[in-house]
Amino acid sequence: MDAYVVTGGGRGIGRAIAERLAAAGTVVAVELDPAGLDWVDGSRVRGVVGDAGDEAVLAEAADLAESAGRLVGWVNNAAVFRDVPIPATPAPEVLATIEGSLRPALAGCLVAVRRFLAAGTAGAIVNLSSHQAVRPVPGSLAYATAKAAIEGLTRSLAVEHGPAGIRVNAVAPGTVATGRYTELLETADAETVARLEREMAELHPLGRNLHASRIHPCAVIHSSTSLQPCTARHAVRRKSRASNACTAASLSAPATTNSGSCTVASSSGVTLTAAMPSGRCTAMA
Repeated sequence: MDAYVVTGGGRGIGRAIAERLAAAGTVVAVELDPAGLDWVDGSRVRGVVGDAGDEAVLAEAADLAESAGRLVGWVNNAAVFRDVPIPATPAPEVLATIEGSLRPALAGCLVAVRRFLAAGTAGAIVNLSSHQAVRPVPGSLAYATAKAAIEGLTRSLAVEHGPAGIRVNAVAPGTVATGRYTELLETADAETVARLEREMAELHPLGRNLHASRIHPCAVIHSSTSLQPCTARHAVRRKSRASNACTAASLSAPATTNSGSCTVASSSGVTLTAAMPSGRCTAMA
């Protein structure tokens, strides 16, 4: 049986990914807050409580996954969104906030690559980025910087370990209606809620936020062993109102030398892009 690790897997996007992957194998969800794992049944989804930026915690998750089957996929979803006023905030505090989102992805990639190499497995890593990596909003400097770094990390690891069959991709959703976002709306005054909803409608291609359940197809596709040629790419929500599906009209340049082509389609409010070291790939979400 295949096994997967999903960090930040207790709530929101992470939980949606974990629940979907559980249909294909055993999933270990890493979550800082024990209450976030109350839904875990202990069979197809197992939980590890701890900091996703701590390599010891991630090693425990990897051990648990490998005890259940062949570790083939790793999703780095854990992150921290906290505003740091600029220029009032000292540089060390800004860097520490950036690290809060970057370190879990870096640590997750390192542990995953070590395990894949040790087992001789052509595994897949999916890093959760954000539209803010290329289109930040006010107050998101630390978060946007971390996500941009994660995209660089994704490309670099794909080039480094592609020859071993390890694929590394990123998913960059728009604003997602997670519990944190819902809580923000519930605690804000009417004027603030109206402003946020207006801004979100203008920012996103379909005029609305995504739901966490619409993100999991991207991560599942890029984690799937059936798409082994796809690496060093990211799935991005594009600015298009032509239909309910965003299109793959803009494919970024490959991070590796490629031959062949990739056809990508989506009905989930995101665009999937995939680099092709060889052959053809069709990705449907």
